[in-house]
Amino acid sequence: MAQEPVVDQGGHALDMNVPQTARIWNYLLGGKDNFAADRAVGDQIIANLPHLAEYARMSRKYLARAVRYLAGDAGITQFLDVGTGLPTADNTHEVAQLVNPRARIVYVDNDPLVLTHARALLTSSPEGVTNYVDADLRDPDKILAAASETLDFDKPVALMMMGILGHIESDDEAKSIIDRFLSKLAPGSYLAMYDGSDTNADVVEATRIWNVSANPKYHLRSPERIAGLFQDLELVEPGVVPVTRWKPDAEAAAAPAIAQYCAVGRKP
Repeated sequence: MAQEPVVDQGGHALDMNVPQTARIWNYLLGGKDNFAADRAVGDQIIANLPHLAEYARMSRKYLARAVRYLAGDAGITQFLDVGTGLPTADNTHEVAQLVNPRARIVYVDNDPLVLTHARALLTSSPEGVTNYVDADLRDPDKILAAASETLDFDKPVALMMMGILGHIESDDEAKSIIDRFLSKLAPGSYLAMYDGSDTNADVVEATRIWNVSANPKYHLRSPERIAGLFQDLELVEPGVVPVTRWKPDAEAAAAPAIAQYCAVGRKP
């Protein structure tokens, strides 16, 4: 029997009967902030690609390595994490503030459940700041206006787009969104991202299953198309690679190269 939508404390309706990307991903990561409809899609995907949950965790570990690099070697103290998803382990602010307790982080998402949990769970170190913006990826101007209350755009910012650009089917539209963000960020800012690629037939089939039921839809890109999103940026070594091959620690180095590709680029 379908369940009636629940209204959160912000007045948003949480429809438990419609699978949502953030909640499915939370389920694959082993989280508990998901509903039966989300788990049903997740189970169907795992049946076709048993290792997908592990892929999700490998991608999450890339995020942590990228943030450690940006907060450490690159000296970035400000992070704009667009499409953050539901809080799990090694959230951007937790990793960044371990490196630099003064790091300032703004999270962005438009899923009502993410909003509810972000308010409760995304805390900050005493020296730093963490904030949340309820907005859509396709509205950079709204995001930037809200984020400017926390971040200083005269100083470099790390723009994080982890697993989110696959929801934009057109490469031109995805590049336009990136450019609109970066145009307001200071030289020395970075773009860090990963997304699913079309290099594995099982992943292509899992994505087809995902798109039958889940919302929003997800579109795979080739590594070459992902590289095109970094035009005009200086790619950080090793460039566009599977998430397990980007500055790997011992655990990642022992893992296989998977069809989740990533890159980090610097704005000159």
